[in-house]
Amino acid sequence: MEHARIAVAGASGLIGSALVRSLTADGHTVLRLVRRESRSADEIRWDPDRGTVDAAGLAGCDAVVNLAGAGVGDRRWTDPYKELIRASRVRGTTALAEAVAALPEDDRPRVFLNGSAIGYYGETGDRAVDESAPPGEGFLPGVCVEWEAAAAPAREAGVRTVFARTGLVVAPGGGAWGRLFPLFRAGLGGRLGNGRQYWSYIALHDEVAALRHLLDTEGLSGPFNLTAPEPLTNREITAAMAHVLRRPAVFAVPAPVLRAVLGEMAGDVLGSARVLPTRLLESGFRFAFPRIEGAIRAALQGAANHESGDLF
Repeated sequence: MEHARIAVAGASGLIGSALVRSLTADGHTVLRLVRRESRSADEIRWDPDRGTVDAAGLAGCDAVVNLAGAGVGDRRWTDPYKELIRASRVRGTTALAEAVAALPEDDRPRVFLNGSAIGYYGETGDRAVDESAPPGEGFLPGVCVEWEAAAAPAREAGVRTVFARTGLVVAPGGGAWGRLFPLFRAGLGGRLGNGRQYWSYIALHDEVAALRHLLDTEGLSGPFNLTAPEPLTNREITAAMAHVLRRPAVFAVPAPVLRAVLGEMAGDVLGSARVLPTRLLESGFRFAFPRIEGAIRAALQGAANHESGDLF
């Protein structure tokens, strides 16, 4: 897309903020969805809890990107927080998809890019899966199924609809790695559980590049796994972190301790998800950081650039 108008929900999050910086750096007009009254021409009011969107603000946009949702790893998974995780994704997606579908055909975006996650596949053990695999069982797979289904109004209205099933993003600013980096820097890093569980990761740089590839490439629709080509075990990732940061990784957190501290969320940390980006590679996308050490170094460099004011 050249000089496109793109509306982004979740623009203040880890991925959303990096995507907005990338888009604006290339001259695109980004409209942010906000939950308060709009204060400028580049803001669109919405209330995902009530299912309302200022649809007039979406009119004429070339793309709508929805990355909004409560953080999966932000709090212990109490029943109320689990409902917040689910509702924040399903209600927000429903509101945006219905608003897009209700626009006159000439005013609809060409593409609706909706967030999703590799949690869709649940526990896969040593078995590698790609987009052809069915959903797994449990809380996160159920959330992802509902999350993607909520985009149906946009797809049924003829808007190209894409789902970005994102893995663990290697970045110091949030998510799983946001907690790992300080521990390793302090020399307190180590494997989690037995360390044999697969983690399907992606560098933040590649995450943003993949999202833009999905936005720009006509004909792409449906689910795409945003993960590096070679998932690694937690033990292998621990060794890579220790090597890059030049810190020991002698500590290990036993599974019972993780379950005691994290509750049900420990299953996500200890679970194994060996997820491959088959459709993304087949579409012509090429990773800048396909290997874990490069992804870690890119995250450290990106954080340094961001702190100095440079664009990531």
